[in-house]
Amino acid sequence: MNPKVDEYFVRAKKWKEELQALRTILLDTELTEELKWGEPCYTLGKANVVLIHGFKEYCALLFFKGALLKDSKQLLIQQTKNVQSARQIRFTDLQQITKLQSTLKSYVKEAIKVEQAGLKVEFKKTEEFATPEELEQAFKRNPELKKAFEALTPGRQRAYLLHFSSAKQSKTRDARIEKATPDILAGKGLND
Repeated sequence: MNPKVDEYFVRAKKWKEELQALRTILLDTELTEELKWGEPCYTLGKANVVLIHGFKEYCALLFFKGALLKDSKQLLIQQTKNVQSARQIRFTDLQQITKLQSTLKSYVKEAIKVEQAGLKVEFKKTEEFATPEELEQAFKRNPELKKAFEALTPGRQRAYLLHFSSAKQSKTRDARIEKATPDILAGKGLND
C-alpha cells in the first residue's frame, strides 16, 4: 500500500467499495502501487500495467497493454475506436467484482507476463490517420503551418489529427484548426 494512494480511496465519493475491492486484488500481486494522473496506478519497474479509475456510470480496471491480452472471458472494452493499446474491464457493482475476482487476478497475471516479456502494441503509423480536408486547405494557405506540423512528434500529430477529425461539422474543424495554429507553429502539442 502506498500512503499517497490512500487519499484517493478516502476521497472517493462514488464506487468506494468497488474501488477498494479492485485495490485489494491488485495489492495481492507483485505490482507496485503509485498515484499517476490522480489515479491508483500499478506498475512493474517503470512500466504502467493497470490503472483503477472511476467514472460517472462505472468504475474500471484499465490495462495499458490490454490489446495484447487474450481476453478469454470477453471482458475487455476498447474505450473508443481511437484507443489502440489500453482496454478496460468495467464494473457497476461490488458483486461483479466479487464474482470475477479469480478471473481478474488471471487477467492481471497475464498483463504482468506481457510486460515481463517486453511485448509492444503495434501502433498505427501517423500516416495511417486521415488528414481532414480542412487541414489540407490550411496547409495550402500557410506552408509554414504544414512545415511546423510535420516537425511535431508523431504523437502530437496524431493528437491534432484526432482532435480535428472528431468534429462533425466542417466549420468546427476549421475553428479547431484556426485555434490550434499558433501552438502548432510554436511546436506545441494539443495538450502542452
